Amino acid sequence: MRIAHVAGPAAALRCASRPAYEDSTMHITFADEAPVFDGDELAIHFAALIDGEPVVCSISAEALEDHFGAKSPREDDLLDAFARGSARIRAVCAEVLDDNGGQPAVLRSGLFRVAGLEPE
Repeated sequence: MRIAHVAGPAAALRCASRPAYEDSTMHITFADEAPVFDGDELAIHFAALIDGEPVVCSISAEALEDHFGAKSPREDDLLDAFARGSARIRAVCAEVLDDNGGQPAVLRSGLFRVAGLEPE
């Protein structure tokens, strides 16, 4: 998978202007790059920027089906579900990135059921 192209000055222009997670000890934003389907892993990969450095994160097909209405693990269904749930996906991802020190994160279905990460 290639998301390395989000690095550099142009990436900063494509990112949200505010941190994704305001209580974070790091500046976490998400690139406006399109998410990438990975059929081998049945996941969607997307780029986060941690203090300006790209980090590849993923959400499993199962999480997209269980929590964001994906009808199947097909590429179109997963990408549609990711688009519908992107705000919540990014918020949860930002919390995970803050907790793990900015390492790549894989968001699985159970993570969205954790106390405090359910939608209000």
